[in-house]
Amino acid sequence: MLEELKKQVYEANMELPRRGLITYTWGNVSGIDRDKNLFVIKPSGVAYDELKPEDMVVLDLEGNIVEGNLRPSSDTPTHLELYKKFQDIGGIVHTHSPEATSFAQAGMDIVLYGTTHADYFYGSIPCTRSLTKEEIEGEYEVNTGKVIIETFEERNINPVYTPGVLCKNHGPFTWGKDAGEAVHNAVVLEEVAKMAFKTRMINPLVEEAPDCIRDKHFFRKHGENAYYGQK
Repeated sequence: MLEELKKQVYEANMELPRRGLITYTWGNVSGIDRDKNLFVIKPSGVAYDELKPEDMVVLDLEGNIVEGNLRPSSDTPTHLELYKKFQDIGGIVHTHSPEATSFAQAGMDIVLYGTTHADYFYGSIPCTRSLTKEEIEGEYEVNTGKVIIETFEERNINPVYTPGVLCKNHGPFTWGKDAGEAVHNAVVLEEVAKMAFKTRMINPLVEEAPDCIRDKHFFRKHGENAYYGQK
């Protein structure tokens, strides 16, 4: 079942250690088949050097295991909340990449300071509020998804234009049209976080880049009038 999607999700997961985004098993990738309303995710706690495409777990949008002999990632309920709310996304990544996680632990947005950021994220990459004690002791992973959604709704952020978030005290989630693009955005987010940190170290009084820079660089790569790259 969903053999091609399993391979895609497996390869996307394997890209995380190749790109230096994870240590040990600190991450996961999923991908969804919108036609079948099924998604595929990495199993929980399996070492990457032992992982195989057939280990990927298939679930429905109620969180039921449809196929697979292993337990799915512990972050599965978070992925599920995002898939149900953000209908335009096809893949999700969670890591504890150090630069982005440092901003998450500090409870700070990654502000748009330059064109590298603007090429991929339309404005600041938001950091959520902390979960309450009740939310943590209740359905923790579900509530992690809900606080991400809350952040995007309250701040009127388009999740397609800003395909990533920082969960306060936790770490980053990114997404994209498929699992591969979600990983690509995770790599970019980590690099952008690194640049933002160094920028603030060099100039603690640095200001956000002008909106005209943001708009020019984002929309030349995204949207109906994009002209970056080949047709």
